[in-house]
Amino acid sequence: MTDMEYLNLALSKMHNGQWFGFSSKEQSYSTLIVHDSSITKPTEAEVNAKIQELKDAETQKANDKISAQNKLKALGLTDAEIEAL
Repeated sequence: MTDMEYLNLALSKMHNGQWFGFSSKEQSYSTLIVHDSSITKPTEAEVNAKIQELKDAETQKANDKISAQNKLKALGLTDAEIEAL
């Protein structure tokens, strides 16, 4: 996932609806605008923390998959059988 995709995903997870946009084609924190007056613009640190949370969750999911595959192999399943699951 690109930095821009992580930024958009992080922002979309912070509030419901289309509450944000960008003032230019360059989608970055510096061009972030808030469309909903009931929502305050998150700090750059808050956005970065949410991005890191998403990256950590993605890494954990990949690690969990590898762990599960290794446990299945320890039980005697072949790679083909594990792939078929």
